[in-house]
Amino acid sequence: MRKREGHSHTEFCPHGSGDDVELMIQKAIKLGFQEYSITEHAPLPPAFKTMYAGQPTGLTEASMAMGDLEAYFAKANRMKAKYAQQIRIHIGFEVDFIPDFVDWTRAFLDEYGPKTDDGILSVHFMKGRNGKYWCVDDTPEDFATGLLEPAGDSQTIFAQYFKAVKQSVTTDLGQYGPQRIGHMTLVRKFQDHFSLDPDYSQQNQQLIQEILKAVADSHKKLDFNAAGLYKQDCNEPYPNFPIATTAKKLGIPLIYGSDAHSIAEIGHGYHALAPFL
Repeated sequence: MRKREGHSHTEFCPHGSGDDVELMIQKAIKLGFQEYSITEHAPLPPAFKTMYAGQPTGLTEASMAMGDLEAYFAKANRMKAKYAQQIRIHIGFEVDFIPDFVDWTRAFLDEYGPKTDDGILSVHFMKGRNGKYWCVDDTPEDFATGLLEPAGDSQTIFAQYFKAVKQSVTTDLGQYGPQRIGHMTLVRKFQDHFSLDPDYSQQNQQLIQEILKAVADSHKKLDFNAAGLYKQDCNEPYPNFPIATTAKKLGIPLIYGSDAHSIAEIGHGYHALAPFL
């Protein structure tokens, strides 16, 4: 098995540490990784701001700017060439799945997808209070105000999130649509803060099965994301180990991702997740 870092960010991420991606790649080489995916947050649709609620940072710091794309590709390709003899570098995006902007996302991928060879499709935003989009993983306050309180309980918010993830798997985003589904249980980021239910209802277990079947049927992969292990209110990977076990039984490839936004986070949790890869 090749040791692969499948999910990482760069200095182009407004909510990251600002660490240089070159230093992150050097850390990955030092840790024995043989493949490395640079998957910066793709720009959001300009019109999305009219449908977003919550703290401004949840929008303004969510993704790289359109004006950074040229510099991003230039830097990533320099790294790919410079370290070609030491590690195989993939270049792509972590793309937000936003149901109201599927056409925009498809057009963006049609334009920039030819410059990539990897990608992740993630749900970071859901509709909640007042019919607006709220960020799932920005702050506990926004999660509570915009999503959890309108939902009413743990199982309802879980169901809403899983339905969004399922829709992301089954939506056609064109030739360059990402083939890996990002952190499919991100809705649990603040689970300990709000004492969310530890288990899933029968309905949500069924939704999880439907997601996994859709992933398997479409020959996609899952981001096995270690970041949740290090979030003070989560303390488990995305998805958790039972879901990962089920995915593995279905033949779904699980791709390790630290979701690193800093040098220090490269390789986080790898040994805990390695048996499933």
